[in-house]
Amino acid sequence: MRMDLGDWNAAGNAPPPAAAAPLAIEAIGLVKRFDGFTAVDGVDLAVPEGAIYGILGPNGAGKTTTLRMLLGIIEPDAGLRRILGAERPHDVSHLIGYLPEERGLYPAMKAIEAIAFVGALRGLPRAEGRRRGRALLEEHGLGSAADRQIRQLSKGMAQQVQILSCLVHEPRLVIFDEPFSGLDAINQGRLEKMMRGLAERGTTVIFSTHVIAHAERLCDQVAIIAGGKVPFAGPVDVARDRIRPQVRLETGSSEGRWRSALPADARMDRKADGSAFFYFPLPESGIEPLLRALIEGEAGIRSLSIERAGLHDAFVAIAGEAAARALEGNPEEESRR
Repeated sequence: MRMDLGDWNAAGNAPPPAAAAPLAIEAIGLVKRFDGFTAVDGVDLAVPEGAIYGILGPNGAGKTTTLRMLLGIIEPDAGLRRILGAERPHDVSHLIGYLPEERGLYPAMKAIEAIAFVGALRGLPRAEGRRRGRALLEEHGLGSAADRQIRQLSKGMAQQVQILSCLVHEPRLVIFDEPFSGLDAINQGRLEKMMRGLAERGTTVIFSTHVIAHAERLCDQVAIIAGGKVPFAGPVDVARDRIRPQVRLETGSSEGRWRSALPADARMDRKADGSAFFYFPLPESGIEPLLRALIEGEAGIRSLSIERAGLHDAFVAIAGEAAARALEGNPEEESRR
């Protein structure tokens, strides 16, 4: 018997956490197996409309498989999904732009025709696709490439053309699978700017990546995926807050009665001139009582800063050291799963 999302929830299954904004993507319990191997194992996602949402994980974690299930390219073995309000992704495919992991355009096509062709696949008339495609190429500094064949373009330019082809039909949802792979630093920066512009116009952007820096700079929310499971999905700040902020304190001396105010596990680096650096988690009571004790104890404060954990540290805390090592050791090209 077919169940919709309402039936699933009524049966006692917990939905993803509620979001303030309407959801562009909702997935509950997605599972996919290949020849007895479970590539995706019970993934839940809730992507708000207009967000930039990252799926962050190492090679083989299940990122590409998850995106393909959301798009209806492959069907899940279990679980439910809703995309732009539709439970059948193909019903709203004309509202979606998709950059697959496998890059590829017809080499003999001119850039403008390649963009118009992809637009036509989403229901856009060819003439309108050419008009919009030329405007997009001009907007992104590629106007001179419009009438050149794809084979005549550099790899980076061809990839930019393919990215623009995902946008020509003005989708409400754009899904990028490892979009930064193969781009140099300048073009990565341009793509980041493009993603922010899309979100500012209300388009939902979801992308997979194994590069934490991109997710940290761009994302409102992330799903951390490892071993086909999602141990965390939510705002980046919430992920970072899994680790208590660290205090970095520099004092004029390394000893004094003020030392009793520091946590017992504070790490100290003593300097030759008698000063010292201390590192320790922010006390649960906050910084004010500590600061008062340091001043009253005449610690001779030279500097004091509170440093929040980065997304990398949060990833390690959530997914574990092994997943973090796999993330850092990823090759440029993702696996097909």
